[in-house]
Amino acid sequence: MRLFPRLSSVLIAGAVLVGSVSCLEKYPRQAIPEDEAMQTFNDAEQHLVGIYASLKSAYLFSGYLTLLPDIQTDLVYAAEGNSNTFGDFWQWKVRSTSSEVEGVYGSLYSVIGDCNFFLDRIDDVKKNIDDDDRLSDLDEYTGEVYAIRALCYSKLIECFCKAYDPATARDELGVRLRTHYFEPEPVRRASLFDSYKLVLDDLAKAEELLPDDASENEANAVFFTLAAAQALHARVALYMQDWQTAIDYSSKLIDDWSFSLASARATALSDGTTYFDYLWFYDAGPEVIWRIGFTTTSYGGALGTVFLNLTRDYTYFYPDYVPAQWVLDAYESYDLRKAVYFADSSNGIVIGYGNGMDWPVLVKYYGNRNFIQSNMFHISMPKPLRLAEQYLIRAEAYCRAATPDFAAAAKDLTALRQSRFQSGGAIGLTQDNWQQQIADERMRELYMEGFRLHDLKRWGMGFERTPQSYAQAEGSSLKIAPGDPLFVWPIPQHEIEAPGSEIQPNESNK
Repeated sequence: MRLFPRLSSVLIAGAVLVGSVSCLEKYPRQAIPEDEAMQTFNDAEQHLVGIYASLKSAYLFSGYLTLLPDIQTDLVYAAEGNSNTFGDFWQWKVRSTSSEVEGVYGSLYSVIGDCNFFLDRIDDVKKNIDDDDRLSDLDEYTGEVYAIRALCYSKLIECFCKAYDPATARDELGVRLRTHYFEPEPVRRASLFDSYKLVLDDLAKAEELLPDDASENEANAVFFTLAAAQALHARVALYMQDWQTAIDYSSKLIDDWSFSLASARATALSDGTTYFDYLWFYDAGPEVIWRIGFTTTSYGGALGTVFLNLTRDYTYFYPDYVPAQWVLDAYESYDLRKAVYFADSSNGIVIGYGNGMDWPVLVKYYGNRNFIQSNMFHISMPKPLRLAEQYLIRAEAYCRAATPDFAAAAKDLTALRQSRFQSGGAIGLTQDNWQQQIADERMRELYMEGFRLHDLKRWGMGFERTPQSYAQAEGSSLKIAPGDPLFVWPIPQHEIEAPGSEIQPNESNK
């Protein structure tokens, strides 16, 4: 049990942070001398608060890291008259000098640097403490830091490395691994195998240190819990083609803890708001394993801006991107997700472009209603780990296992769908249809949560856009073959050219 609960303190702004000595630190945040930082229990706690605060960055889960992998694919079209925000990604013109690429890369390594600082100093802090409760708290904090570092490295691997193949992973480029703050380390990329090994090692340490009691592993956590570490482990195992481990870890979330899918039928509020509505209206619900906590005075990016842009005049909507027609068509008539994720003129959505545009827009990120009451629109708390993903992970792993279990996979997909459908939702899987069914269900459930690019990459699939109404012509006829180099983002050019750097570029750098 924590001596000082941090549910509120982790949300505060202005946390004291130390800077990183890495050349990867693009946005130094030096606040106090390093040799004076993190000497006491309170210092360690405050440093961890700062790590959580840095995860709010619009370069990460509340912005680029969530939106760009989906905008780059076949899920949306750039609207006529758009502001060209993220235009290079949508047009498949990602460059090593792109500010978005630099922002994601630098911000992830910045958080890693802060984690390394904590891990390098924590043993010295513990030497000066003889209170067992505080020592227990510090062990828990250390577990959280290991989990956060694993998360950041996993996202770097997803964006900047090829899909994992156990047969070739030792020969493929991974990412640069920094595990210490003060000690010099080679400025070169490890193998993909070793990169994922560090993620697994960090998760193992996190799982050993984080409490396993139910009171510490409840829904809507804003700090990393054991359940959150297990959820990340399930995802990593799926991406590494370790099907049995993916099944084992997703089963912990589905069967062992108290999380449950947010029903799109059962009402959570007297006004008829369902639990699934509430999940997106208020960023909370029984299936949220871990979210990044925002308040009206401490928050990150606005995920919904590029899909709505209501704040241009607070009267009309000016979407930069609208859903693809095939996406809208993919939702069945009884699927209640469609009405929560999308809205059109029948729902009062009036688009302000002068071309008469009338098209459904994404309202999934319309914004947390508590923020809207403060006239702050399109700000939603990122929810990087949800129970719904665990059902999808386990279903896919069942199908890909050495001895496939299509019945078990169908049971998981049916459970997910029935929680989202007005009625029905049962689905059958066979050797012939399982991959398409799972791909479609991942799209419907995880739309614009940052999975599509990485899914297509690991499945070895390409995509094709065909022109649709009210869409910008340039980019609307794009056809991308499986294995295209830009499924892997280029390493930022300044990292390759930095003094002493031995960083090898990706094919997309050329």
